[in-house]
Amino acid sequence: MFRMSRITTRILVSLALLLPFAAFSADDAELETVRQKVMAMFDGLEAQNIQPSVVDGWYSIQKGPIVAYISADGRYLMQGDMVDLETQVNLTEEARTGMRKDLLAQIAEEDFITFAPAEVKYSVSIFTDVDCTYCRKLHAQIDEYMASGIEVKYLLYPRNGPASSSWSTAEDIWCAKDRNHALTMAKLDRGFSTSKCEATTVRDHYLVGQDVGLSGTPAIVFDDGTLVGGYLPPAALLQRLQSNAANSQ
Repeated sequence: MFRMSRITTRILVSLALLLPFAAFSADDAELETVRQKVMAMFDGLEAQNIQPSVVDGWYSIQKGPIVAYISADGRYLMQGDMVDLETQVNLTEEARTGMRKDLLAQIAEEDFITFAPAEVKYSVSIFTDVDCTYCRKLHAQIDEYMASGIEVKYLLYPRNGPASSSWSTAEDIWCAKDRNHALTMAKLDRGFSTSKCEATTVRDHYLVGQDVGLSGTPAIVFDDGTLVGGYLPPAALLQRLQSNAANSQ
């Protein structure tokens, strides 16, 4: 499970900030024992990845989008969503949402390609591939998104990986003097001016996308970490953002 994940080790999200703790106080010795057992069984995990869960006698394990639970004796492992039936809250998805928020908060503003209206009411981060049909459809309506007060902060995510032509195009976009114009031209299959530069940001965007657990593009992430997979037209996205904001109050 964790051996096969491609999550980068530079970002470790503490579940103490993502999942509510149980009413009991976990015994430090027991927690340390569980951590040692789990880290011995799975590569790439550190102590911060294993924390007390909301269920007495169980501990949570999280690395990027992967969330699992292990019994205190280290015998039973369960991977899947944990739902609080009383509150109807998916606690596992809450953890993933918090993780995505944390990941994107660590990206500097200058490392996005941003299309912003004069008055920003909402902001979304969108993983995009220049050759993706629905990514192109979304970008063709960029003025409509901005007219709705939605700021779009793009991350470059060439789905086919480093050896693809999309990756080379993404690097050319990043090295262009006017990245916004270059991105627009690339999505229209038109040429644009570029130069040589250190384009490691494309790799960084790609790795963050994998950490987030993308299954395709476009992938829209709200400021609170909510993930919407796929294309949403301007009116539908605005409605989702308004509903999300109302529910968070």
